[in-house]
Amino acid sequence: MTDPSTTPVKDDRPQLKPNAIGFFDALVIGLASTSPAYTIAAIIGGLVLYTGVHAPGIMLASFVPMLLIASAFYYLNTVDQDCGTTFSWVTRAMGPWFGWIGGWAITMTGVLIVGSLAEVGVRYSLLTFGLEDLAYDPVLIRVLTVVLIIVMTAICVWGTEISARLQNVLIVFQVISLLVFAVVALWQVFTNTSAFDSITPTWEWLNPFGGGWTGVTAGLLLGVFAYWGWESAVNLTEETTNSSQAPGKAAIWSTIVLVITYLSVTIAVVALAGDAFLAETADEEDAIFQVLAADTMGPWAWVVMLSVATSAIASTQTTIIPASRTGLSMARRGALPAMFGRIHPRFRTPDVSTWWVAGIAIAYYLVVGIVSETALWDTLTALGLLIAFYYALTGIACAIYFRKRLTTSVKSFLLIGVGPVLGSLMLIWLLVAAVVDYGNPENSYSETAWFGLGPPLVIGIGILLTGIVLMIIWYFRDRRFWDERPSTAPIETVAAAASEGAQQ
Repeated sequence: MTDPSTTPVKDDRPQLKPNAIGFFDALVIGLASTSPAYTIAAIIGGLVLYTGVHAPGIMLASFVPMLLIASAFYYLNTVDQDCGTTFSWVTRAMGPWFGWIGGWAITMTGVLIVGSLAEVGVRYSLLTFGLEDLAYDPVLIRVLTVVLIIVMTAICVWGTEISARLQNVLIVFQVISLLVFAVVALWQVFTNTSAFDSITPTWEWLNPFGGGWTGVTAGLLLGVFAYWGWESAVNLTEETTNSSQAPGKAAIWSTIVLVITYLSVTIAVVALAGDAFLAETADEEDAIFQVLAADTMGPWAWVVMLSVATSAIASTQTTIIPASRTGLSMARRGALPAMFGRIHPRFRTPDVSTWWVAGIAIAYYLVVGIVSETALWDTLTALGLLIAFYYALTGIACAIYFRKRLTTSVKSFLLIGVGPVLGSLMLIWLLVAAVVDYGNPENSYSETAWFGLGPPLVIGIGILLTGIVLMIIWYFRDRRFWDERPSTAPIETVAAAASEGAQQ
């Protein structure tokens, strides 16, 4: 009898455009989704505030579970090239309830961050051209942010090839810009020509626990957020050449490129500015890079500013991709209304799902901007909770799905079993520690209380509870997804329903 864990899954569901992109395009999209330049600008102050000069060590420690979970994505993709990734894999390995909530978590992480990404893209674009007054006009910024989200969404719908070509240009520019900035910054540190109270890097900086446990949990959550997005390459698996291998390899390589970039820039920034300056300006992520770029790069400061702008703009687009593809995957298996499974007849992209993601993201961005001045930081931390949750689910699902294969070789045991499970346990530990920490509002960035708890915890729990309520409602409305056998392809009636929705 054939082992289902070694047999690729095939079905007759509505298809996205095959072979639209290649390995390099997938790698670029995985990198762009993490938004390296924006991420460093957004979290470096908070990271140093929590962990001091050990911020580089936190970035290195956060990389370990990411690489282990990337291994799970690679192996699961070899047997199931479903654009829903975690949703599809967890459903097959652990059942529909876990699968549905995993898919919900992926979708909502994209929805929560798109507005913040677009806002940073708009603000840094204006700062690049010296338009500081306009860059801090709240009404103008909100209007331009909404416009940018709409434009990026339209590009996503227009076609995956167009999205990939745009990303190729943007990611190369921002990564090279960041590395050039790191080299110049370190040169000034070691030649004592820096305008700041610079400090010389030491190997001790790479020890994430060198400053004690205080702030480590918060720092690791920011680190997990920093790497989040590399799996977008796998969400495009149905549209990638050599779909069973290339997307998974692109995901793994993107994490490696990221750790090199993050370590280089984090070490350079901490050494150049000093931990005191970064901690003092932790709540002014715009000002940190603005000041550092001006004093380090001189007349070329605009390059760094533009790098952050392009990074955020690129990630605005690529962050929509996993959320929309997950919605498509859930719909065509009957886990969401069939309309979300519609594929545009000309562009071969999930247009309805994509526009819904954009619409909800815009609404969330506008509402949260009114509710809290520190909403960005609270949202980033809450994202860390959701990301740790669905990454951990994926690692566990990998070991369960391939359980009959784990004893066939040492390689399988380590890379398919031990590695992903170990990565999941690390993330579960982080998740539990974060819940405990943020139960106390004083441990949150804003140090304010929502319902007696830290805002990030309230946001994270609120998102999960909302998902559970919607899941139960859908269960009683349409049980076909729950009647599906996890080890087989979707039942024909579900595929037919999705096909019908695609034609509407």
